[in-house]
Amino acid sequence: MRIPDGVRKTVNVVLCLAAVVAIGWSGREIWVVWNNHRQIDAACGGLVPAGRVLDLSEAGGTISHRRLDDDSFDPDTGIPHDCEIFSTEAGERAGTDTGIRWFFTGQMGVLPAGQPQIADAPTKGPIGILGRTTYPPQPLGGGIAGRVTDSSVTVQLPCAEGTAEDPSVRALWARAELMPPRGGQVSGHDRTVLAETAVETANNLADRLGCAERLPDAPDDVPALTAGPVPAKRAEGTCAWYGKTGLSDRSPYPDEVVESRTDGRAWDESCGLVLDLGRANRVYAKETDAHDWLNSPDMPGEWFVSLRTYAGPVTDNLHLTSTDDGETPEPAVPGKAGRSATDPVWWASSVCDGRPQIHTMTLGRRGYAKLVASRMEDVFRAYVDDVTTRRHCTDVVFPGHSTFRADWGEH
Repeated sequence: MRIPDGVRKTVNVVLCLAAVVAIGWSGREIWVVWNNHRQIDAACGGLVPAGRVLDLSEAGGTISHRRLDDDSFDPDTGIPHDCEIFSTEAGERAGTDTGIRWFFTGQMGVLPAGQPQIADAPTKGPIGILGRTTYPPQPLGGGIAGRVTDSSVTVQLPCAEGTAEDPSVRALWARAELMPPRGGQVSGHDRTVLAETAVETANNLADRLGCAERLPDAPDDVPALTAGPVPAKRAEGTCAWYGKTGLSDRSPYPDEVVESRTDGRAWDESCGLVLDLGRANRVYAKETDAHDWLNSPDMPGEWFVSLRTYAGPVTDNLHLTSTDDGETPEPAVPGKAGRSATDPVWWASSVCDGRPQIHTMTLGRRGYAKLVASRMEDVFRAYVDDVTTRRHCTDVVFPGHSTFRADWGEH
């Protein structure tokens, strides 16, 4: 059938207009994608893989970033300390007035760090407060020294032969983090993307610093974190040793644990022992007449024993916490052991595969710490024995028997 000339011209005009619109639309989309990559590269010094960040669930729409100032860069390496990424999709979901929202942070650095690592404080327990679910951090696995939290993944990479100006640099680290979810953890998709992002950032930083080693690809499926605490008798990870002691059946010892899977690559591994509110209240009722300084517990896990092991370069600059204003935190020195003069915090040390390790124990809160300090030597020794046996450590040094007393802050 012959199409009239007038109709043919109309169709051609419509097709041409549609092509122009399509070209304009695709051009706009190409520009948005290009600009989003540019924003992330500018914010993160070209070290954080922009494509991975754009795969995260809140990375849609238009991307922007916080502009870096001179203080945002490490003076020795010239790399940014962190970068903050915003998106309009995150803003729309959160209903912000500006229409944008900070949703992603990339962080990186070298070890040992300039700022000290601070051991747990007696005022900060291992479980969440205000009714929030606690998700203990877990090792990443996959042959990678990595740490997964409810909203982030952090990895470490040895770098003993890099070209950083500071000759003491022995490792580097990278972290990829989404803004923390309210009372939950990020999705499985986002968790896997964060792991890929952290690994690629670390490898890019290794290229920049001239490190010889590289991390393998991140695991394809990073498991969800398991909520805690759980009854001590069910412990099977970093607190399994405590479940075997039988102490959880006895007052005034903790009856629950907050633990992770064991992993010899972990540079920061923890085991939290906590008293459920019911157990804590029973201990209080039993002891308060004899100890008028013992305050009643207000929430689950307020009374706790926090046990941690730090390995590798982080031990070069580890300090015991100080709750007194103006007090300088005391160093926990590899090869030695002791107790804080101002707080119920003890430390032991060991050597594992040639790397120094420091093991700490913090009691909280002060009233509970004073009540149980004399009973905690065996608990601390059992914990350190478990870690050092699992990691085939030698040269273990424990604090002296006389340090397990409630006289901190009196000197």
